[in-house]
Amino acid sequence: MSWVQTVLGEARRQGLSEHALLTAAGIRPAELTQDRWPIDHITRLWRAAARLSHDPAFGLKAGTLVGPASFNVVSFILQSAANLRQAFNIIQKYQTLISDGGRFQMLSGPEASWLVYHPRQGDLAFSPHQIEAVLAAVVSATQWITHHPIRPHLVRFSHEQVGPLQGYRQVFSCPIEFNQAYSGLLIANEVLDHALPQANTQLAQLHEQYATAQLHALAQSQTFDEALFTWIRTRMGPPPPTRAEAAQAFDLSERTLARRLHALHTSYVALLDHARRDLALQLLSDTTRSLHDIAHSLGFAELSPFYRAFQRWTGHTPGQWRCQAHIEKLPEG
Repeated sequence: MSWVQTVLGEARRQGLSEHALLTAAGIRPAELTQDRWPIDHITRLWRAAARLSHDPAFGLKAGTLVGPASFNVVSFILQSAANLRQAFNIIQKYQTLISDGGRFQMLSGPEASWLVYHPRQGDLAFSPHQIEAVLAAVVSATQWITHHPIRPHLVRFSHEQVGPLQGYRQVFSCPIEFNQAYSGLLIANEVLDHALPQANTQLAQLHEQYATAQLHALAQSQTFDEALFTWIRTRMGPPPPTRAEAAQAFDLSERTLARRLHALHTSYVALLDHARRDLALQLLSDTTRSLHDIAHSLGFAELSPFYRAFQRWTGHTPGQWRCQAHIEKLPEG
């Protein structure tokens, strides 16, 4: 709900009433008392905020409002981190305590590294304002972690430009690229690995114990499709796990498993496809692994079906995506 409050905070700053925004999004005010919202609820809120504000930079502005309160207990760990790279690793580990809407991935290069954001949308397609708010929030968060703003070398968005280019440059202070294979920030390794003066290992460990307990409690309340997705992902390989194996693992008949997934507006095939995409993007960051080996590890018998699936997922071939993700040198300028 702290992420929901980020949206509501920017809406209030722009003169929009909370009641009008919730009504436009089809969300009851009483739902603000809940601990978490479904992903589609938050997407509807973003869409309504962008529509009512008439502001093409709404997402960017909302992201810049992010402070320690937006990250709950995770913010305390971040402020005790040894460096920014460790801070981003912490965000990856405890991402679900902040939001269910996506995950971060670090793609390391010799001089700079990409922090890539992978959205995890529900039935509704994400608003581009959601993606822009996340990347703007990363830049904003680094200011209260390091006590000075960082300047990425490059920012990429998977969607097309929404507002004036000047608005993006004000937030990121670097070149911006749109309609790319992924959304993320390219940050110099020397910035990521620079020691932070407030680093406190003992304090970080104390906060991590509490965050781990929260993560465990959250895992116990996972929906069936989330639990099944985790099961599929951990058992991916040649061959991929079958629906019959999944049903047996959850002590269900295949028909009951299919019925429960249908009630959640998904299917075993969709979850398997999602898990393969998630793992493919992760494995491609390791340039020492061949495409044939990656395809095989994801349960594809040949390269051609892997290529077709990857182009469906990203609009690019695996080779094209790897070339964009792997940084040989920093961009000039």
